[in-house]
Amino acid sequence: AVFAASSVAFTVLKWCGAAYLAYLAWGAWRAPVASASSDEQPGAAGAKHQQASSQELVAMVRRGVVMNLTNPKVLIFFLAFLPQFADPQLGPVGPQIFVFGAVFILAAFLVFGAIALFSGAFGNLLLRSPKAQFWLNKITAVVFLGLAVKLATSQR
Repeated sequence: AVFAASSVAFTVLKWCGAAYLAYLAWGAWRAPVASASSDEQPGAAGAKHQQASSQELVAMVRRGVVMNLTNPKVLIFFLAFLPQFADPQLGPVGPQIFVFGAVFILAAFLVFGAIALFSGAFGNLLLRSPKAQFWLNKITAVVFLGLAVKLATSQR
């Protein structure tokens, strides 16, 4: 409501967001290419990365759960979206919403799990290709810069 009512607040937020996106673009453009040293076997960098990830898995899952539980957008989504599927004629609405939420969580877990598995396999391929990493960094930088320009030139 503040940003809709105040053009100054909107402009400040817009320029801060554009500056942050430009900063991310600069970081992506200058990002170093990770490579395995010559005495390591191919894929050794990926194995080290997987080992580090497995040691921090519980902490990452805990952080993700806390972030989602404290995210008001999730609550607003569930309150706005799920009740339209509840039918009071089928019984109490609360348990129906709970079942819908559980189905949503299961579906999200399956989809995000598949994305994570694919990303892990694809990430290992990228770790073995400095050229792919170089171009991915440059493309990412251009996308961030494009988003920064789009945001900076956007109107209310």
